[in-house]
Amino acid sequence: MPFRLLLIMAVLAPAALFAESGSLPRPKHVVIVFEEDRDYKQVIGNERVPYMNELAQRGALMTQSFGVRHPSLPNYIAFFSGSTHGVKNNKCQNGPRFANEPNLGSELIRAGLTFTGFSESLPFAGYTGCARGLYARKHNPWVRFNNVPPESNQPFTSFPIQDFNLLPTVSIVVPNMRNNGHDASLTVADTWLRDNLSAYIEWTFANNSLFILTWDEGSRGNHIVTVFIGPMVQPGQYDRRINHYNVLRTLLDMYGLTPMAEAVTAEPILNIWR
Repeated sequence: MPFRLLLIMAVLAPAALFAESGSLPRPKHVVIVFEEDRDYKQVIGNERVPYMNELAQRGALMTQSFGVRHPSLPNYIAFFSGSTHGVKNNKCQNGPRFANEPNLGSELIRAGLTFTGFSESLPFAGYTGCARGLYARKHNPWVRFNNVPPESNQPFTSFPIQDFNLLPTVSIVVPNMRNNGHDASLTVADTWLRDNLSAYIEWTFANNSLFILTWDEGSRGNHIVTVFIGPMVQPGQYDRRINHYNVLRTLLDMYGLTPMAEAVTAEPILNIWR
């Protein structure tokens, strides 16, 4: 076999092996943004949300992504901890405080990595109240777990927009009740996302980092948009059916963390990576 052909095969072999083995990347940082209460068909192809559709075209769009329950709160808790833990409504006064149930935040911290949840309009770091202004605790799952420290519960004003290297390993960003589309139009949510996260999204491509855009729930069918974007993502449309547990399992496996609850049997997403 000619030397030149051998050399080409040697260069291409690692990439081919990576694709065939279904290996997961290990991003330096992951930022996940949650939007509110919209079906897939209300977002994709909607000319009033140009930035979200741009991201869907540039990244891996999961065309069969679904929430796990109704209303909002059970979905957030499921995404964060692999279980709804019996939560069936949004009532803050009935919302339990889970003592030591494992979750994405606790397992990252246990492994010596870092986690922060950034909630827009959170009155101050560590705030555990039900609501104030445009902040609602029903969109903040980490505050319900005693094994996630108060300093991991931050207002969005603490998001390090001047230096993304200061981000924790994994962040979840929840815009407030207006800017996540709950109390305003998708156009408002689209503009907020572009104005506040586009700089990070562009930064990911030169910094081995990942951005995930998703929704808590849709309407009756619970069909939602989930998009992955970053240098390790192969852009395209992927029709494998997934839910919040699959995304959680993917994040856990990226960092070698032990899956919990429903994430134990949920399959990680392996087919979207370069």
